[in-house]
Amino acid sequence: MASLGRYLLISAAITAVLIAVIAAAYLSGYAGGAGGNELARAKSSERGLFSVSMKPEAGAVRIGETQAWLVTIRMKSGQPVENAAIHVAGGMAEQNQGLPTSPQATDYLGGGSYRIQGVKFPTPGWWQLRLWIFAAAGTDSVIFNVVL
Repeated sequence: MASLGRYLLISAAITAVLIAVIAAAYLSGYAGGAGGNELARAKSSERGLFSVSMKPEAGAVRIGETQAWLVTIRMKSGQPVENAAIHVAGGMAEQNQGLPTSPQATDYLGGGSYRIQGVKFPTPGWWQLRLWIFAAAGTDSVIFNVVL
């Protein structure tokens, strides 16, 4: 009987730890909430004004190298967003660490596509890039997660 009580106590402790881990993952954003798009490279902006996609220009994310990223912004109707102003910020939120560079939207490439230069992820981890988009249709923002 004592072994059954010990077994139940250990089972309850393990269950409590698992629940705590799952809750922490959900609250920190690792659980793929919001439709499972936490690592998506294309998503809707926060207020739903724009559809935004983002990818490294060289095709791969490289740790420790300054690189350019390509951003495409479209209206929900699919029309490209022309001549928007884009502000870029980011960092590693869990470490309270910003990017070591100040990425800038440097080129409008046409068709709603823009080049962001100066993106650098100095270490592996969970990074975020936040874009604030200022366009004729309005102002909105979007966050892209990058895991290295």
